[in-house]
Amino acid sequence: MKTHVLLPASLTKPARQGLQHRLKRSVKLALQLGLALGLGATSLNACQVTPPVQRDQVIIFGKSKDAVTLDPADATDGESSAVLVNIFEPLLRFQRESTQVEPALAESWVISDDKLTWTFTLREGITFHDGTPLDSAAVKFNYDRQRDPENPWRFKGLFEYWHLFFASVDSVEAPDARTVVFRLNRADATFLTNLALFTMGISSPTAIQKYGEDYFKHPVGTGPYYLDKWIRNEKIQLKRYDAYWGEKPGVERLIFKPVPDNAVRLLELEVGAIDVLDGINPDDVPRIRKNPELELLTQPGLNVGYLAMNALKKPYGDQRVRLAINHAINKEALVKAFFADGTLGTTAKNPMPSTIWGYNDQISPHPYDPERARQLLAEAGLSKGFETVLWVMPIARPYMPQPQRIAEAIQADLKAVGITAKIVTYEWGTYLDKLSGGEHEMALMGWIGDNGDPDNFLYTLLDKSNTKIGSAANYAFYQSEAVHQLLVNAQQIYDQQERSRLYEQAQALIHADAPWVPLFHSTQMMATRKGVQGFFLHPVGEKRFHTIRWEQ
Repeated sequence: MKTHVLLPASLTKPARQGLQHRLKRSVKLALQLGLALGLGATSLNACQVTPPVQRDQVIIFGKSKDAVTLDPADATDGESSAVLVNIFEPLLRFQRESTQVEPALAESWVISDDKLTWTFTLREGITFHDGTPLDSAAVKFNYDRQRDPENPWRFKGLFEYWHLFFASVDSVEAPDARTVVFRLNRADATFLTNLALFTMGISSPTAIQKYGEDYFKHPVGTGPYYLDKWIRNEKIQLKRYDAYWGEKPGVERLIFKPVPDNAVRLLELEVGAIDVLDGINPDDVPRIRKNPELELLTQPGLNVGYLAMNALKKPYGDQRVRLAINHAINKEALVKAFFADGTLGTTAKNPMPSTIWGYNDQISPHPYDPERARQLLAEAGLSKGFETVLWVMPIARPYMPQPQRIAEAIQADLKAVGITAKIVTYEWGTYLDKLSGGEHEMALMGWIGDNGDPDNFLYTLLDKSNTKIGSAANYAFYQSEAVHQLLVNAQQIYDQQERSRLYEQAQALIHADAPWVPLFHSTQMMATRKGVQGFFLHPVGEKRFHTIRWEQ
């Protein structure tokens, strides 16, 4: 039975041009894959497409961009983590659909009375994909590599997540083959959940030593899949690890296919060139829901999309300018225009979503008020406005589904109050590097929560400790000592109610200083072909595929 393929309503004119060529190429690739696996064929006649025969041992995941790196210790981006969580495992992991942690490579742990010593016991009999054993020496090797700036196995890595989340760790010890001991320099209420982050996945020391600086292209972990091949910007192919200690994966092969355009990616799902997709234009949600061959998965998003204003660059060091820009942007209109009439997103007033404990709902948002924006600019000596550069990411993200169009809408809002913004973009990896280096003036960015803790948003994205040029995660380069003290104190308290109180105070100070324009929180969405089973959305956006399978 043939399927008539309609062009998504959100498809831009440039995307329409050459669409038939790309679509034919995608189906041709699906045909080649089907023949290679003995799974059947497809046919293409103009826009009349016969989906490929169901593949019961392969899942193809369409994503916005190729991975930046496959070295988990040095990864910070979602496009890399989507692959990494299937190759690597940390000592602990998040439960299937919550941010509560459970045993992974470690089967148990204990904490000392003073909260400074954490002792973990490893599972027995686990091996890396290269056949070498997982033991405490391997765990120590991995974390010493991230912790110690003089470690010879760091190569050119930045290891930003260790800097962001594990400053409290003084040392890692391996007293025997199954015991790992962490010595902390202060109590750290975030330590346990941070150990479940994707970047804490354990690599084979043998592989790191073998491949050296090229290890990021030859990852070796303990996870349910291992890397078979990586063809840059075409595909990453993983294979099932038959010696995996846990639940065996439901399919033999897992393929990650980068397709930058959301609309084209949806077409590939419709014709069966991919089986699961990430990154959906909200306007296309009704289209997916109406298609009996597709399934839409949704969940409240643990995310925030925002506009960062670099305080190191004039005139953004002036609070009045930052407040003016907050008043200039019509966030309600953005959500209505780009989040399916507001049904798939909400406006933001704080740097974290309301689904996280510690959220300060007493804060009143800065209202859309162009006249007030012009007054504040005049008070700052900028009555004639000014020129600036607005950076926008090159790919869609869950918190920024149509970044270019959102940037253009913001550009128009700023123009209305006298601010002329030139829009620029860079390749994704370059974009992230340049933001960390503080090269931008204003930039669109966002964050998907790693662990469900307020610290993961507030400390990571807005603490002064994270403004080091070259490895910054605080892209506003906002440096408030008062906020810093609140956030550091909250890290050392284990009473959640008291921590909540401190985080609410920090949000009030951040709101007054206005280092960002918090824009919106989006609904997390993915879509699959009918017959794909066992895939679960996770609050932190993890793409764990070991439970996925085709309906029998």
